[in-house]
Amino acid sequence: MPTIQTAIDDTVFPAGAWEMPEDLMMLRDTVQRFMNDQVRPIEEKQPHDCFELPPQELEALQAKAKTLGLWCLASPEQYGGGGLSLLAQVIVAEEAAKCRMGAYVPACGAFGIDPPSVIWLGAEDQRQKYGVQGIQRGKKNFVAISEASGGSDPGHKIQTRAVRDGDEYIINGSKLWITAAGNADWGIVFARTGEAGKGEGITAFIVDKETPGITYREIGVIRSYSPYELTFDNVRVPAANRLGEEGQGFAICQKWLVHARVPYSAAVIGIAQEALRLAIDWARERNVHKSRLADKQAIQWMIADSEMELRAARLLTYQAAWNGDLGKDIKTDASIAKVFSTETAGRVIDRVVQIFGAMGVAKEMPIERWYRELRIKRIGEGPSEVHRMVLARELLRG
Repeated sequence: MPTIQTAIDDTVFPAGAWEMPEDLMMLRDTVQRFMNDQVRPIEEKQPHDCFELPPQELEALQAKAKTLGLWCLASPEQYGGGGLSLLAQVIVAEEAAKCRMGAYVPACGAFGIDPPSVIWLGAEDQRQKYGVQGIQRGKKNFVAISEASGGSDPGHKIQTRAVRDGDEYIINGSKLWITAAGNADWGIVFARTGEAGKGEGITAFIVDKETPGITYREIGVIRSYSPYELTFDNVRVPAANRLGEEGQGFAICQKWLVHARVPYSAAVIGIAQEALRLAIDWARERNVHKSRLADKQAIQWMIADSEMELRAARLLTYQAAWNGDLGKDIKTDASIAKVFSTETAGRVIDRVVQIFGAMGVAKEMPIERWYRELRIKRIGEGPSEVHRMVLARELLRG
């Protein structure tokens, strides 16, 4: 059979049809088994809307994940992480999302929480204190960018300000919709140090959670995992905690923001695929009006449309990840994958609710929780409308 030589590690693929490389198939199968055998049996014992496992059970799961090499998979291997390619992260994200908590706590937290990749752009002492400690000791983190002034255009809308005062910066302002801030140990906060309204005036700071002057307010939303509002009142941060050069904060996070959208896209595909599997099983078993649901054309079309759309979303996400691994600019690829996957997942979940009927909105099933949580996914990591603007702008530039 003719072969095609690729640019990544001189991997050879059969010509004519794309197939997932064997090592990625093995990774996918390992994650599938771990989810089926280890994660779901524990999660099923928890309350419907829980967002964390009991500490003892979580620690046992994490120990098993570490023995399989499933730990902080996006972090550099040299610092103790998995060092996975973007495509491998996508494979894991899809499978790890296939549990009740999966929309916001993949694998129920069993695989560890990767430090935000921008920490690896900092000085070595910052990498060791925050990045390595996060990997080795499971220290949690948050990233605070969005504000009430405009989350979709942070480069120009950030109003939180940091002023240099000797060997420190004094931060004043607030951040909104910050995920995981409530139980984090530290975070990266983006504040304005330059002229208002310009992206190049943003600087990133590493801030310990218990720093005096920070208050945290939980914001109730339709999902069980609440974001927070953070208020900074004369918060003093050492200049040594500045991440990168002053005024370059937004530039250093751009690649991270873009690349993060690709596993984000894969996770919603995984949830929708799992929901569709449940709906197919239900349609085969459920008898109405003297025949199975599976024999009704209306149900068949819902299932067929869902599968077609999920396959398309998956391939768009794989393409974005593949191009990212090739070192290409994937700003538009990531936007396409993010919009198509989140909107597709929303349609699939909606159909699944319809197929299940009343059971689709009952808390006996994970579907109603997924329905609520996936609605947020069309807003998080940039709303669909903003990504359409990004894509249109690139296309119209020629």
